[in-house]
Amino acid sequence: MILCVRFRLEPPASGPSRASGVSGASGVSGASGRAWGEALLPPLIDLLAEFTPVVEAAPPHEALADVRGALRYFDRSPAELASVIRVRALALYGVDCVIGAGPNPMLARMAASEARPGVTLVVDDPAAFLRDRPVAALDGVGRATARTLCGYGLDSVGRVADAPLAVLQRLVGAKTGRELWERARGVDRTPVVPNAASRSVAAERSFPHDETDRTRQRRALLSLAEELGTRLRTEGQVCRALAVTVRYADRSTTTRSRTLPEPTAHSAALTALAYAVHDSFGLQRARVRGIALRAEGLAGAEGAAHQLSLDPTDEKARRIEAVADKARAKFGPRAVLPGSLAA
Repeated sequence: MILCVRFRLEPPASGPSRASGVSGASGVSGASGRAWGEALLPPLIDLLAEFTPVVEAAPPHEALADVRGALRYFDRSPAELASVIRVRALALYGVDCVIGAGPNPMLARMAASEARPGVTLVVDDPAAFLRDRPVAALDGVGRATARTLCGYGLDSVGRVADAPLAVLQRLVGAKTGRELWERARGVDRTPVVPNAASRSVAAERSFPHDETDRTRQRRALLSLAEELGTRLRTEGQVCRALAVTVRYADRSTTTRSRTLPEPTAHSAALTALAYAVHDSFGLQRARVRGIALRAEGLAGAEGAAHQLSLDPTDEKARRIEAVADKARAKFGPRAVLPGSLAA
């Protein structure tokens, strides 16, 4: 049994991060809030390690824990063990958490996405849990794949699971078709790897009040894309996809992800895709409490291919970006900012 634990690493409402916004981020209280969360995540991971040594951190606020041995050792059910973890996180660090449990990481993450604080959602029957869900809910199913499947009437996970494997492979390819067919049947062969290198990196901005201004939301996204781009380039990495999460006033969230045309750490490319995903939400007058941006599918920059462009503007932007990175490394992360953030 796998637990997916999502810690609610929000700075206290009375803390400094709520009182003071980050200059240049249009009232977004992000820096001290992120530092607060980053400081708490390692001890929370250590807390999970007291129950099982097989814990995989998924920054900025999530962890997977393989508790099959712990269930036998402590003689508790998954829900009971999750309750102990939740109580200890609250008592020791004042952090609430949302926990989902399932026989594999995919089902545990899906359960955590629907679980409510204080209640652990345990997936005991994968087929029943998955059957009526839209096909886009499965790991690895993006907009293009979902559109292809829905065009053939395979709009639910149950219908995909019932479809012949050969049909899926003809529609989306041999490898993708088999993975899709297995996941629709609740099979996920991804292991929980302790101390694994991070496969994603994320950053978040919280607004000091419910934000309905689209311009301010886009400025927050620009700030996030600049932060992630700088971090990826500093660490010699590129990402293959971006996921945007919008947190609303009622604490519910919506997440959408898209794949980049090519693996990159170029801030302009990250910003453009983040804007496109944000536009797809159609938020209009929705009250937004925070926005998070996650770079997924990390890989070494040395192995990434870049399509040469005859556009001098792109080449100039990349040269300026390299100079800005050197200035940030010497004088601090806010030494060079886009004009709209420095205003």
